[in-house]
Amino acid sequence: MFNKILIANRGEVALRIIRTCKEMGIRTVAIYSKADEDCLHVSMADEAYCIGPAPSKESYLNVANILSTALLAQVDAIHPGYGFLAENANFAEICEAHHIKFIGPSSNHIKLMGDKVTARDTMEKSSVPVIKGSPLLDTVEDAKKYAEKIGYPIMLKATAGGGGKGMRVVMDENELENSYNITRSEAQAFFGNDKVYMEKFIQNPRHIEVQVVADRYGNACHLGERDCTIQRRHQKLIEESPSGVVSPEIREKMAEAAINAVKSINYEGVGTIEFLFDGKDFYFMEMNTRLQVEHCVTEMVTKKDLVREQISIAAGEKLSFSQKDIKISGHAIECRINAENPDKDFMPCPGEIEGYIAPGGYGVRVDSHVYANYKIPPNYDSMIAKLICWGENREEARIRMIRAISEYVILGVETTIPFHKKILRNKSFIQNNYSTKFVEEEMMKVEV
Repeated sequence: MFNKILIANRGEVALRIIRTCKEMGIRTVAIYSKADEDCLHVSMADEAYCIGPAPSKESYLNVANILSTALLAQVDAIHPGYGFLAENANFAEICEAHHIKFIGPSSNHIKLMGDKVTARDTMEKSSVPVIKGSPLLDTVEDAKKYAEKIGYPIMLKATAGGGGKGMRVVMDENELENSYNITRSEAQAFFGNDKVYMEKFIQNPRHIEVQVVADRYGNACHLGERDCTIQRRHQKLIEESPSGVVSPEIREKMAEAAINAVKSINYEGVGTIEFLFDGKDFYFMEMNTRLQVEHCVTEMVTKKDLVREQISIAAGEKLSFSQKDIKISGHAIECRINAENPDKDFMPCPGEIEGYIAPGGYGVRVDSHVYANYKIPPNYDSMIAKLICWGENREEARIRMIRAISEYVILGVETTIPFHKKILRNKSFIQNNYSTKFVEEEMMKVEV
């Protein structure tokens, strides 16, 4: 097992990893930007080093500074968390070259599944159902040719995309050229790669993903599915496990497809296979080769620590469980609490938290790095907490979430808490009758 791990991340996920490391007897090294000197993960780690100014490219994306810190601190491994460098194959490759274990899949696996077109081709060869799509589109003429072949509406996607960025729906040919140019520009700006492709746009789908974990000895398990349909601009707001709209037959087929996917590439580590579900059929969308923000709901219903498993696998240990050990117990819902104003198109609201009271009680979990008088910097993602509630069934989990989120007090900044309350009481949400368009088409028409 590792003696010391550097966490190449910040905030909530860094704190999450530190806590599991402490339980495993592993020393931790935190890194932080000048904007994060007062962040909780800095004081919770055994060692902490400032690696640069506030901008991400000069700190949390500064590979040279992070690697220098890792060598200085003499760590065995680096855990990237999610976001920043978590799916950066070059960073994983540099770690490998310096004999520092990257806690995640190999750089080759990140490359293979990080490129969306290559991932589609790989899944198709593994008999995983995929959406009708195109190869890379080098010109707008290519885009027009494949759009005609596939049929409108289509979605243009950055091949290196993620986090809801670099995606644009095109309803007809009149929109195509402008959308193609914008998508390429966004892809270059966000990912440094302007390559795009297209897929048939499935209208009104559910977003279902399967959590998988595999070791280097050929053992692979799934830990059930998560429903991540409540989104805005392709970014998730609420996640739950299990999905209430997936039949036992579809659930089994999805799980089988996910396991086939990871086994076909000899994958090692935790990962997520994401699908779109139209109520009848499901289609591969992408694979995330990292820990997911919403891993908590899976932990709540399976009673498995995914971070512990991730670290153990990276250290060369076998999976601590087999598929027959995985039992889904009850239902869990997660609300991502962002410092944003839903009334102003979810505009980020950094600033000082003047008062803070976290909820508690049976079946309630809060993953957060903020506290009273903490100043939320404007430089990073606006998520400041995750509130997760468990119940014997979906309705019990929903009622518990309403109770818990009503206890949550965050003063001094605008948050999405009032918006979550509206969703939790919405008739369509209660009846589990909605799609990925739910927020835009229904909730944004309701005064929050």
